[in-house]
Amino acid sequence: MFKSILRKIAIFPVLVYQYLISPLFPSSCRYTPTCSNYMKQAILKHGVVKGGLLGVRRISRCHPWGGQGYDPVP
Repeated sequence: MFKSILRKIAIFPVLVYQYLISPLFPSSCRYTPTCSNYMKQAILKHGVVKGGLLGVRRISRCHPWGGQGYDPVP
């Protein structure tokens, strides 16, 4: 139960970004699923620490010289 609460707390900033900030900018994501959805899925699947690190790693690859395409959560 405690892990579930921590995951919900960790996902909250991602949801704030998705619903309040992201709609203000044009879609420019290079990956599928989007980085914010990837972060949510990674935290739910792997937990706050490992999932958060996977999400940060993915966001760090999201730049013009990075990759693109389908990149699911491992």
